[in-house]
Amino acid sequence: MPQVWFVTGSTRGLGRALVEAALQAGNQVAATARNPEGLRDLVDAYGDAIRALPLDVTDESAAQAAIETARAAFGRIDVVVNNAGYGTVGSVEDTNLAAFRREIETNLFGTIVVTKAAIPILRSQRSGHIIQFSSVGGRIGAPGRAPYSAAKWGVEGFSESLAREMALIGVSVTIIEPGGFRTDFAGASTTLNPGRSEYDAVIGATARMQRDYSGRQPGDPRRAAAVILQVAAMTEPPLRLALGSDAVNAIENTDRARLDELQRWRELSISTDFPKA
Repeated sequence: MPQVWFVTGSTRGLGRALVEAALQAGNQVAATARNPEGLRDLVDAYGDAIRALPLDVTDESAAQAAIETARAAFGRIDVVVNNAGYGTVGSVEDTNLAAFRREIETNLFGTIVVTKAAIPILRSQRSGHIIQFSSVGGRIGAPGRAPYSAAKWGVEGFSESLAREMALIGVSVTIIEPGGFRTDFAGASTTLNPGRSEYDAVIGATARMQRDYSGRQPGDPRRAAAVILQVAAMTEPPLRLALGSDAVNAIENTDRARLDELQRWRELSISTDFPKA
């Protein structure tokens, strides 16, 4: 059965691939972006099946208006995809607080803003699926990306809490955790600041790796989009889904290390309990 999708960050990368895949599958899409002119070709190709809407995800009133426009156009909203976001590379010391706030405002609060705008509609329908784009950096502290990881870890915690609430009204939540995909995220979408020499082993190495990695990432955006369409059609979708072999391997290795550390310090951890009677 065709679905109505609401997608943020639709003009490029995984967002663009997802909008195209959803339209090709016969769905209707409200595709949003700061500048929706980048969606003109899809509007020309798909006509009334798509609405290209302007949206700065940090603007609460704009998010509310976009959500209401989508419902007015299509009658309902089945899938909300919070994809809009960006990342930078730099040390904590060299990243000013204004830059920290901007990145967290977009990546975390933008997700919260759009989610809250959509919930009343999903609640009234007693159905729907919220798909939150996190990252492998939302499970692992990404070197040189403290603002990005801080935001994406926030998305993970917010969405896990959200999922418990939404289950009561028939709405699913899935957190998507991509690894490296061949989008412009590792190119024009990222500001690289190698910074001072003291942090070169982490920050400089990350900046150099990203320059070399662009165009060679293992992930295929079209295949990712196809998988997300599959997830959106599931009656019991996963809470978390890593995308890409690099994401799966990194998360698997890190989770094992975390469990090992928990066990190594178990006795010290539980020593803080009151003595048993």
